[in-house]
Amino acid sequence: MHDTPDDFGSRQAAYIKGAKDALTIPALILGSTYMGFGALVSETGLQVWHALISTAVNWAVPGQIATMELYAINASLFVIAAAVALINCRLMPMTIVLMPFIRNKTTPKIVYYFMSNFIAVTGWAAAMKQCPKLPEEQRLPYFTGFVVPLWSVCMFATYIGYHLPGLLPVEVTMGLVFLNPVYFMLVFLADFTQPGRPTALILGAILGPLTFLFTPNWSLLITGLIAGTIAFLISECKLRKAQS
Repeated sequence: MHDTPDDFGSRQAAYIKGAKDALTIPALILGSTYMGFGALVSETGLQVWHALISTAVNWAVPGQIATMELYAINASLFVIAAAVALINCRLMPMTIVLMPFIRNKTTPKIVYYFMSNFIAVTGWAAAMKQCPKLPEEQRLPYFTGFVVPLWSVCMFATYIGYHLPGLLPVEVTMGLVFLNPVYFMLVFLADFTQPGRPTALILGAILGPLTFLFTPNWSLLITGLIAGTIAFLISECKLRKAQS
């Protein structure tokens, strides 16, 4: 009997499938982004190990950029930690949503604490799309197979990117950083049938520029809060009507 698309046959096969899915367009886009990040660190005058440690333990470009810029101006550890925590707090609800879909009864809890450090938008989006359709025992292997090779690519790209300044125009190396948000948008557009997602994206696109005119420093946070809340309420309303 052949495996269905929702069953890869074994944990090892699920891991391999995750790696194959990661080492295509996601690796190309994130790799390019982290080359830009490495170049940014080089331009600030910091050492390559600063960039590599940042990618290894943070692995979220917005927080990493904030860390490097604050470190470069000798900001205190408290300020750096507070800024990164505020920027990366978006990952907490993503982790809460994803964990029920990759948890199984036989895996020790410490494994999930460790793997939670690999949750970022790309891996989260892939896991939320694939894992709910898989048998329970294959979900964590698929997620692990996706994020660990992708993280490894980002580490290598960070190192390469650090040595890019002087080889490519500054505009090109800095522009690589912005490939990631474009890719995220395309990922969500490709799965536009999910409840609430179209509303959140459309409202975000409209409110983003408007809130930026009033408060550039807080526009992203305010836009996400308003657009996400409205999208959630609309989705809940539609769900209740469908169930009634």
